[in-house]
Amino acid sequence: MAIERKFVSEGVTKVRVDEFLTRELKRAGYGGMDIVRTPLGTQITIFAEKPGIVIGKGGKIVRQLTQDLATNFNIDSPQVEVQQVANPSVNAQIMAERLATALERGWYFRKAGQSTMRRVMESGALGCEIVLSGKLTGARSRVQKFVEGYIKHSGEPSETIVETGYAVAIKKLGTIGVQVRIIPGDARLPDKFEVLEPKKVVAEIVEEPEDIGDDVDAELEEFEEEVPEAAVPEEQ
Repeated sequence: MAIERKFVSEGVTKVRVDEFLTRELKRAGYGGMDIVRTPLGTQITIFAEKPGIVIGKGGKIVRQLTQDLATNFNIDSPQVEVQQVANPSVNAQIMAERLATALERGWYFRKAGQSTMRRVMESGALGCEIVLSGKLTGARSRVQKFVEGYIKHSGEPSETIVETGYAVAIKKLGTIGVQVRIIPGDARLPDKFEVLEPKKVVAEIVEEPEDIGDDVDAELEEFEEEVPEAAVPEEQ
């Protein structure tokens, strides 16, 4: 297999696995996953708001997930690990699912979008963008966008720093697509810099030595008094 086809195949498999876990772990607050291939197998890390639901009683659910991943997606020796999301309010996937659930329960889209964005920003995020598309109020589809803070839309930072979550709200008029993009508070932006204050140089004051000339003269006089004068031989 050519290297290009291998990359495409791995990308398609990752997307399919992500869709499968999103569907199966919706109740657990699925927050994304990470796949790392090792010599011993494939390490799959699942991030969830409620890890107990993912693991199940006695590890029953996680063993079933491992078997499904190996059977349905041809993943070699999958090893599933579950981690709890430290701050769910900054996780884009979790917030997208919450917003979609709020829309399905009948929340007005402006109230739901503003409430979700306010919760994200109060949790310490640098920026948040929410996009709702579909039949929001009537028979015609429309797009509504909520933006606050700082968001990157292009370049490498938009792929490495910005977290993106997708969800779908099913209503009577039709489906509403939900997209949430968040920049975490601990993200290091490439265009951020700090101006350091110049250091203050303090000149050291060197004390001048005291005049020791008088002390030396006094010591010489005392020494001459203690030592007797040498005897001078008489002239013959």
